[in-house]
Amino acid sequence: MASLSCSAGQLASLLGPNTTNAAAAAEYICGQFSVVSDKFTDTAYAVDSTYLLFSAYLVFSMQLGFAMLCAGSVRAKNTMNIMLTNVLDAAAGGIFYYLFGFAFAFGGPSNGFIGKHFFGLKEIPSSSYDYSSFLYQWAFAIAAAGITSGSIAERTQFVAYLIYSSFLTGFVYPVVSHWFWSPDGWASAFNTGDLLFGSGVIDFAGSGVVHMVGGFAGLYGALIEGPRIGRFDHSGRAVTLRGHSASLVVLGTFLLWFGWYGFNPGSFNKILFPYTRGSYYGQWSAVGRTAVTTTLAGCTAALTTLFGKRFLSGHWNVTDVCNGLLGGFAAITAGCSVVEPWAAIICGFVAALVLIGCNKLAEKVKFDDPLEAAQLHGGCGAWGVIFTALFATEKYVNEVYPDKPGRPYGLFMGGGGKLLAAHIIQILVIIGWVSATMGPLFFILHKLKLLRISEEDELAGMDMTRHGGFAYVYEDDTHKHGIQMRRIEPSPTTPN
Repeated sequence: MASLSCSAGQLASLLGPNTTNAAAAAEYICGQFSVVSDKFTDTAYAVDSTYLLFSAYLVFSMQLGFAMLCAGSVRAKNTMNIMLTNVLDAAAGGIFYYLFGFAFAFGGPSNGFIGKHFFGLKEIPSSSYDYSSFLYQWAFAIAAAGITSGSIAERTQFVAYLIYSSFLTGFVYPVVSHWFWSPDGWASAFNTGDLLFGSGVIDFAGSGVVHMVGGFAGLYGALIEGPRIGRFDHSGRAVTLRGHSASLVVLGTFLLWFGWYGFNPGSFNKILFPYTRGSYYGQWSAVGRTAVTTTLAGCTAALTTLFGKRFLSGHWNVTDVCNGLLGGFAAITAGCSVVEPWAAIICGFVAALVLIGCNKLAEKVKFDDPLEAAQLHGGCGAWGVIFTALFATEKYVNEVYPDKPGRPYGLFMGGGGKLLAAHIIQILVIIGWVSATMGPLFFILHKLKLLRISEEDELAGMDMTRHGGFAYVYEDDTHKHGIQMRRIEPSPTTPN
């Protein structure tokens, strides 16, 4: 926001020689202008900070969505276990992101690989970041950890959850977010120096940074510890191990949908930013457009999955539709701010096909992911990165990333192939980084026998063997109160 300026010398000359003590009058008037200007500046900071905090609260509400989705997608005997891991993703992630993660991600000035300031939030607030920035980014970090927990559900030791969640939120994810979101990151579109292929990577809210990191981390965890007992029969055919509550799955899906309005639109970080001064059009319009593209992509993916799975399986399956909806959201996350609403429909349609295809491939290779998290977030997230490089529009790219006008935009929109090249590199380096960090971590845990629970515990259910009892209490009060049902004998019928 431009500040109001007032010069006492200039104003005194306008008051004229007949004005008593013109200089003092001019000084007073200019002082009042300065007060008003400072109030406008303070208001702008307060509005933007409030917007970011509210967005952080929305993103954090996604943890409840993850918890409900996970709980409904596993069998009843493992409900308490998966709920506890979701709580600890947030708790452990909070401590490790405070100590290390935020510094590795945004601690500048630094090199292109990793940040090196703000450990333990030292030197916060600053001119670049406030406490609201930390809270918002922490909510993103624990979302990545929550994705991974779904992939390895129902057969993973509790200590493994604590180790991988701390490592992912404290180091692996922050380094990736530094690469693509920090002004110092080597591939960031916010980089003030040389941009990768003249554009940097436009991964606005994290199809790659969040969803691919969490999805591929889960991929390695599930691959290394193997499928659940009974997931594939002796002939290798897939056996469906259904979750115990479709109601919880739907509840979790709607909570995640609600939270995504903080995840995507909130990634602007501020809302009080005009593109043309004195106009109805500004960043507040882009925030609204981003919410619309997010909605359309999810809705299209849900409907495509509904009819696609009906054609393949002959059933109208609500769980599949919920996963398809989330796949559309994961895909649009990268380009939600820089594409037209009609393009979001294409994004959601293809995302549903990608998810269905990844699930078919997973069955072929005997890969078991109870929540389809690796397929959904890894596969659809990768498609979202490619989609953005194809459909990003010139106008929106220049508005959202104004520091370098004329940067490359979507290939199909006439912007050339440089953005696509940058995004292909993003996909490759994320896969490589997660493979080099989370892959060895899960392998070491496996070798130390800290990854998978015993066969006896898995068959009995972790709630009983590891957490002191089932999440649900089933009690038959019939004998407690001495009530017995009387048997009704058939009575002979009398002919009329």
